[in-house]
Amino acid sequence: MKPAEGSTVIGRSVTIRGEVTGKEDLFMDGVVEGMISLPESRLTVGPNARLMADVDAREVVVFGLVEGDLRVSGRVELRDTAVVKGDIVAARLSIEENASMKGHVELSEAATEVSARAARAWRTPRRTPRS
Repeated sequence: MKPAEGSTVIGRSVTIRGEVTGKEDLFMDGVVEGMISLPESRLTVGPNARLMADVDAREVVVFGLVEGDLRVSGRVELRDTAVVKGDIVAARLSIEENASMKGHVELSEAATEVSARAARAWRTPRRTPRS
């Protein structure tokens, strides 16, 4: 597995706990526990990667393990070695034979915006009408 030219590479011996943000394409082959936010970029989850993280990105390609939700404005590709345990909200989804996915899928061009509004509404305390 060779990272795309121009991608930032995080190798398989690296573990990150916390939040990863950026505006560059990222090839992740290590461990991340937390959050990955690349709204303008592509995330490639390498074959050795283990992500226990929610992901927000423009595109995501998964070869390894992701335990968390994927919110993607473009395309999600689950390659044959991919294992995803979490919900996917994206415009498009491609799943190769032998890939594994457990969770809910929501596909539409507006899915990312709907998901963001729902998350904001969920965090906002609801007011009850007075009698």
